[in-house]
Amino acid sequence: HVQLVESGGGSVQAGGSLTLSCVASGYIDKRNCMGWVRQIAGEGREGIATIYNGGGSTWYHGSVKGRFTISQDSAKNTLYLEMKGLKPEDTGMYACAIGPGVVRGVIRTCDFESYGLGTQVTVS
Repeated sequence: HVQLVESGGGSVQAGGSLTLSCVASGYIDKRNCMGWVRQIAGEGREGIATIYNGGGSTWYHGSVKGRFTISQDSAKNTLYLEMKGLKPEDTGMYACAIGPGVVRGVIRTCDFESYGLGTQVTVS
């Protein structure tokens, strides 16, 4: 069983920056991919960024490409999300997630199985 604990959220003005961190503990399958999802009140979760193969490849939601960067420090079991040029529409609860990578046809995704409680990001 894996535990995920996020930190780094806060309130910033539009154009500002934040870096989120997620520390993973417990049993961690190194073959798993990890990512960040965003939950907005009254709506479901949406994927924001995913990292595969310890950083060998990444995926970003179109709305954050060029502004957010996902990375990980495998030695510290820590996942990061560097967020720059923040916009009010980036507001939400950001949670990290982990799961096995799956290939369906030509599409590769990360089937998240475990989520952290999240850290709130508010942009005004």
